[in-house]
Amino acid sequence: MQDVAQLANVSLITVSRAINTPGRVAPATLAAVQQAIRATGYVHNLAASALASSHSRVIGAIVPTIDNSIFAETVRGLSETLAASGYQLLLGQSGYNLQTEEALVQAFLGRRVDGLVLTGGRHSKMVRQAVHQSGAPVVETWDLPKRPLGMVAGFSNAAAGRAVGDFLLQNGHRRLCFAGGPDERSAQRLAGLRLAIDGRDGVSLQVEILAEGASFAGGRCVVATQAASGDLSDAIFFGNDTLAAGALIECHHRQIAVPGQLAIVGFADLAIAQVMEPAITTVRVPTRRMGEVAAEMLLARLQGQPIALAVRDLGFELIRRFSA
Repeated sequence: MQDVAQLANVSLITVSRAINTPGRVAPATLAAVQQAIRATGYVHNLAASALASSHSRVIGAIVPTIDNSIFAETVRGLSETLAASGYQLLLGQSGYNLQTEEALVQAFLGRRVDGLVLTGGRHSKMVRQAVHQSGAPVVETWDLPKRPLGMVAGFSNAAAGRAVGDFLLQNGHRRLCFAGGPDERSAQRLAGLRLAIDGRDGVSLQVEILAEGASFAGGRCVVATQAASGDLSDAIFFGNDTLAAGALIECHHRQIAVPGQLAIVGFADLAIAQVMEPAITTVRVPTRRMGEVAAEMLLARLQGQPIALAVRDLGFELIRRFSA
């Protein structure tokens, strides 16, 4: 760092600020320091810095999967907002498994991350204890948990499921099906759908819980199984757009008219939902905004600023297209 400071003709504290809080350094000075860093090949010792300052400037985030794009925009919003304030993102994949989440939380806290971002509101007792004992700020996303670990930036999966149920019933569908993954958020969407049809005469509901909660093959399998048995539903609400797109592909293969014979509804409003033929009716959720708000909440807490609202309901929107 001394070599960088001498080459840029600045003080050590200015080099430190250019690395840790670049927004606080004049553009010309920042450019000189960055040029000196490139010239010297200097690599900032984050471990030493964390010991000296008690801050690692690293945030740990855990998502269920990186196999598809459903959580990608949340990670993007989180990463870009943190980077603008000099923080880096450490990403882990839980595979929808609570024990894997435990191991990741322990690893992240052991590396002294400054904060955590978790997906959903269902966690093991160990995770709750570890987060509480660490004192690290935490934000839960993609849900509105009844017992928050700390701060929340999400939406109600149950309310979204109920909105889909109301929509399908209003359009005359009576033989409904829900197909989703084994995770808690999918279960809440199903619970909301059940609330919509509760007490409605002549309405039936079939449930398919898929081990691969977000795959084209899973969506195709649901339609293929129903078609083969001769028991095709009026409408299927899929727990995500990837499943819905797979179902639509299978409908094309079997010449099942959508929405004439089968209405299809997805969830999340991924890019694929807009380009399929017909375009998929879906529930739009604030994927990117969740990441941005989670980052903003963590930064405010780390900077000692008050949090006006610790639980942020970012809402959802039913997007009506042509598949239902």
